[in-house]
Amino acid sequence: MRLKKTLAVVSKVCLIVLGYAVITYGQQNSSPVVYNPYPPGILPSNLNSEIARVLREIDVIEGRAIQRWHSLPPPTRLPQRAGPNPPVLKDTGTESIETLGELMLFDKNMSPARNQACTSCHMPYAGWSGPIPSVNLTIIAYPGTVHFRAGKRTPQRHTYAPFFPVLQYNQEQQLFFGGNFWDSRATGYRLRNPDAEQAQGPPVDTQEMGFPDTACVAFRLSQAVYKPLFELMWGEDSLDIKFPPNTEEICATPGGASVFGGDPQPIKLRPEERTEAEAVYDHWGSSIDAYEQSVQVSNFTSKFDAFLKGNYTMTADEMAGLQLFNGKGNCNSCHVDGRGTTLKAGQVDTSTTATANPPLFTCFGSANEGLPLNPRDAFYYQTTPDSFGFIGNPYGFGYRDLGMGTFLRSGFGSGPNPNRNWIQFAPMVDGQFQVATLRNVAMTPSQCPTTEAGTGKPYFQKGFFHNGYIKSLKQLVHFYNTRDTSFAYPVTSGHCPPGTIEKVTCWPMKEVPNNLDTTTGMLGLTDNEENQIVAFLETLTDGYTTPYPNSDTFTGACMTCNPATDPNCSPSRQGNGELIPTPPLPPCASAICGVEPAPSPPIP
Repeated sequence: MRLKKTLAVVSKVCLIVLGYAVITYGQQNSSPVVYNPYPPGILPSNLNSEIARVLREIDVIEGRAIQRWHSLPPPTRLPQRAGPNPPVLKDTGTESIETLGELMLFDKNMSPARNQACTSCHMPYAGWSGPIPSVNLTIIAYPGTVHFRAGKRTPQRHTYAPFFPVLQYNQEQQLFFGGNFWDSRATGYRLRNPDAEQAQGPPVDTQEMGFPDTACVAFRLSQAVYKPLFELMWGEDSLDIKFPPNTEEICATPGGASVFGGDPQPIKLRPEERTEAEAVYDHWGSSIDAYEQSVQVSNFTSKFDAFLKGNYTMTADEMAGLQLFNGKGNCNSCHVDGRGTTLKAGQVDTSTTATANPPLFTCFGSANEGLPLNPRDAFYYQTTPDSFGFIGNPYGFGYRDLGMGTFLRSGFGSGPNPNRNWIQFAPMVDGQFQVATLRNVAMTPSQCPTTEAGTGKPYFQKGFFHNGYIKSLKQLVHFYNTRDTSFAYPVTSGHCPPGTIEKVTCWPMKEVPNNLDTTTGMLGLTDNEENQIVAFLETLTDGYTTPYPNSDTFTGACMTCNPATDPNCSPSRQGNGELIPTPPLPPCASAICGVEPAPSPPIP
């Protein structure tokens, strides 16, 4: 009798606690206050309408993927038989898993407020990078499910990301190669696939899609319209997980909310169910990787690929740009195209491009290019709690982005390092970021045929490098060319000396001066040679030989420039109208630069 009374009391207490949790989650998520810790002029004025525009475009592509799924003949599951009999779905198995990955990637239900898909930050017409020109021009990172939390870096392109190998340290070269994300934190250590592990990041990133628990991925997939396709690919019982009654309320509350008390697994599952949910989370990553590897995304259909096959003749400027790319510009030393690099006068390149494996224009490594700190980055201002009690960046302008160095220390704003042997190398990679593929660096919607202002054509504004400081390909090449010349000044952005022009004749000091890539900085290119390299980079855009899938979905407005009325509007000065002065910088926060092994030399 006493045991029954005790159980009854415990049951009532549990119900009260559960009820309180449901009420608390519901109250915090019912009408969250817009989070705006930013000074006037930081957020673009059209941000709300542009977010809505992208969500409508996402719905269009999701609808197309659903139609494709329904039109696919079901794959054949072979009967049991002797001999080799792996569990391969015959005939349409490949198309099925690629379509599943596409449906996931464009599913905005995979976020607490059902208002954020993976592709909110990566749309096809922008080369699978940021689809909002005004964001690319100003705050750099994209608002997540909570408006207006934002991350700290530009969205990387999905194209060709699946070709990056598992992160490894090469003992002979003493360099890291592989991984995904700017800081390579998606190492591939467990799935042996960095791209699949990258896809697992945004759904539980507090400033992106923002689920509070990885099990929310399985929970929302169990409600998805394409659930039958998931079960076809990964097993009939793969989503039969007994979730607690409060799971919907938990998954509707963004990660980082104070109500969770820092608990990374607020959904209380039995151990066997937690294992099942984690398996679904792995299948989520693998399915998205299948789509990103497919010809829907990474399809080698550029002018350059046609040139390799003899089906395209480069213009004089494009060919000159290719020769500069492999020679005086020294681009090929990192953005490898399979040919040799000729640097000295009189040298002749007798190597040939390997056509069996089309070049990806990356070395899969990382480098510190010495970018200035960008005071436009929204991340610096997220120092106060939002309506959920979450603080994005308590260090404000004391934050320094050490890239891979922060990751190897398992530091603030990065992921945990799974390899203790790598920790010692952190000071060697401070400030280093992934050498991205140059393929599709110039991809834009057809309505906006260029990334460059002042060309007489409508243009699509992008942000380049990890912190979006560079606003055009012309600026990008000019930066590599002149970073360490007399144009370098000991000032922060917005404080270039009188008589100079930032990004043209003035480069502010480097955010992280350690481990600088010295293969660039003083290349001696002329203005016209810079333009020719840009012309070559534009040949790397897919869609020349066949239309690029879903590149027709852009419904936004291009930017325009009339040089006659605005003589300062040019690729060289692009975005300078949005420059703001960097405030006085405090020292790098000890929680970032004081973590052992500390940066050497110390970062100011």
